Amino acid sequence: MAAGCSKSQAPGVDADGPAAPRGLTAGAAADNAPARPIQILYPPDKALFPPDIVAPTFRWQDENPAAKKWLVQFRFPQGEPLEFQAAAQEWTLPDDAWETIKQRSLAKEAAVTVRGVDPRDSDRVISQASVSISTSPDAVEAPLFFREVNLPFLTAVKDPAAYIRWRFGPISSREPPPIVLEKLPVCGNCHSFSNDGSTLAMEIDSGNDRGSYAIAPIKRQMVLDENKVISWSDYRKEDGDATFGLLCQVSPDGRYVVGTVKDRALAVYKPDLMFSQLFFLVKGILAIYDRQTKTYQALPGADDPRFVQTNATWSPDGKSIVFARAEAYEPKGLEDVKSVLVPQEAAQDFLDGGRTFRYDLVRIPFNEGKGGKAEPIQGASNNGRSNYFPKFSPDGKWLVFCQANSFMLLQPDSELMIVPAAGGEARRLECNTPRMNSWHSWSPNGKWLVFSSKAYSAYTQLFLTHIDQEGHSSVPVVLSRFTVPERAANIPEFVNAAPDAIRKITEAFLDDFNYFRAAMAFVDQDDPAGAVPHLRKAIEINPAHSWARLQLAAILANQGQNAEAKSQLLRFLDLRPDNAEAHGRLAALLHKERKLDESIHHCRQALQSEPDSLEARSTLGMIMLERGEFAESAVHLAEAARLAPDMAITNYYCGHAFYRQGKPEQAIAYYEQAIKLDPKHVPALLDLASIRIMPEPELNNLDKALTLATKACEVTQRRDPMALKSLAGVYAVRGRFGDAALTAREALAAARATGDQYLAGSIEKMLQVYEQLQRRKP
Repeated sequence: MAAGCSKSQAPGVDADGPAAPRGLTAGAAADNAPARPIQILYPPDKALFPPDIVAPTFRWQDENPAAKKWLVQFRFPQGEPLEFQAAAQEWTLPDDAWETIKQRSLAKEAAVTVRGVDPRDSDRVISQASVSISTSPDAVEAPLFFREVNLPFLTAVKDPAAYIRWRFGPISSREPPPIVLEKLPVCGNCHSFSNDGSTLAMEIDSGNDRGSYAIAPIKRQMVLDENKVISWSDYRKEDGDATFGLLCQVSPDGRYVVGTVKDRALAVYKPDLMFSQLFFLVKGILAIYDRQTKTYQALPGADDPRFVQTNATWSPDGKSIVFARAEAYEPKGLEDVKSVLVPQEAAQDFLDGGRTFRYDLVRIPFNEGKGGKAEPIQGASNNGRSNYFPKFSPDGKWLVFCQANSFMLLQPDSELMIVPAAGGEARRLECNTPRMNSWHSWSPNGKWLVFSSKAYSAYTQLFLTHIDQEGHSSVPVVLSRFTVPERAANIPEFVNAAPDAIRKITEAFLDDFNYFRAAMAFVDQDDPAGAVPHLRKAIEINPAHSWARLQLAAILANQGQNAEAKSQLLRFLDLRPDNAEAHGRLAALLHKERKLDESIHHCRQALQSEPDSLEARSTLGMIMLERGEFAESAVHLAEAARLAPDMAITNYYCGHAFYRQGKPEQAIAYYEQAIKLDPKHVPALLDLASIRIMPEPELNNLDKALTLATKACEVTQRRDPMALKSLAGVYAVRGRFGDAALTAREALAAARATGDQYLAGSIEKMLQVYEQLQRRKP
């Protein structure tokens, strides 16, 4: 039987497990139906627990619907068994009992049997299954630092302050360990620790720099201030190439950091909860930051622009570096994309499954930063697979790495492989679960490996497996009480430190740019309301942050909060008095408030700075139209239509300005463009219809007029009195007085239904004319 499977049994059968205990009789239900087996979902068969882990939660699925109560029995090689009752198919051992079980199963197997009992006869067993578990003599002896995120990742990235946090604590925690870092409004990603547990290094966003990186000494109360933040962007900044500083790691002694610079990743978020992002690097070289000299340099041998060189890890002695390498790929159309996240079309070939991207693991000597020749690692390269996330065992004997068909992060088929550190035959670790195995870390004593998997849930959980001297792993156990439901736990890292070495990490490096960028992430995801508190925080930190004020004003105006929007725009103009965009937006707000003179003033101010200000042209054109100054209105609205040719409303009002000015021949083109953009634009349909019944040969086209007026009536479901009045007029011009009268009656009823007595009177007079003409017509 494969490890990880429970052994379902017919009642009373001792299939490698205990028989029914005294007092219980084996048998099916009263109707003698065949027994339905139990499937023990957790723990898996042959599971090996560390001695310092808390009691697990047992879970099973009983296919016998009659079972409402279960007996859980533990049998040991020596001594009496232990037995417990469970009223549900998910049950957690009492802590004191678990301590006893761990002692009695130390380095030997204990048989665990779950029996369903007949609710009508508590002595009657109706279902049964067994697994075996054991306890390792090797403790973990180190706390874990890990990140929790909401899914899908897009939700977390949009608002990291609400959805991303870090915990730190020992696996003996009876509940999730304390949150030590949270409410960070910028992304914090991969982290690493020096071998002695004295230094933490973490990817962060700081200010307006996505290449920022925090390096800080471990303390119970840690403060990440600007003195502890470096920027990978400082490496050859004069080149002008973007650097994100992805997948970095601090050296074992804490002096150096190796990271990826001049890098580009293809990061695309997907709505799938199970696997909600595609992320892999396609460009980049390795660079070294020396904390003593505060200098950056490329690592010779890992700085070839023909390759992407990334995801580096240090050997325990710090003398060599292993990293992932592949031929570089330059996506097109990303020259102006300044974020790690890219448009989906940039990665479409990969998303569609038609293109792969595979990495080899290679080793290079560090040589005090001088580097050397990069050599592929046998067993982890040139194997038709993607090899990544290498991690040395603390004694330097082994490399455990991830392998998948393609790409790097969050791959459903990702499996943990082990290979001698010098290279050789790679083997699949026995601990692999059926769905995604990644983000692994060795315990400092080299006995245990923690990794993340989606074996039981879309929300990634942490698993532990024991690694023996021959590099074989045990059946894994899940840290079920270590994490919380509906949060994915990832990037776990064992820390060679006391369980309470970190109690709180406080950020002190954030500035107004951080909050502004956090706000723009909401705006980019069509959630402007979510941006407001971040914009307010940016302004609180720096009242002179003009762009935060401008963006806040735009959102407030759209929410109808015009008074505060105006206030923000006026403050912005104090800082940037010649900004056309702000003048234009303020003019639009003043127009809504009917403060026309003030609005005109700001329109002219905007146009003085920027003649192509769309908002100023549109607003000024509309004001002039309302004031009857049709010539100037047409000038501004024609410019607006030139600037925004795809806006139906702008084209309509421009046509209307020419129409009112007495230039119907110029109005036609704008009306036609408005209808092309919006075939249901009723005012444009009606105005153009009225032009097409004019007598001038260059304007008159009664067929088009009828089509336009009929379309307007169809769009309004023959309920709009003006549309019906227009159609009646077209019928009359064509001499169809009966149709004109019939349609005018519809228009009259519609006008009376709206309560517009003036319009109703006008239509009634028209109706009388049509009826007279109908009677006179032969």
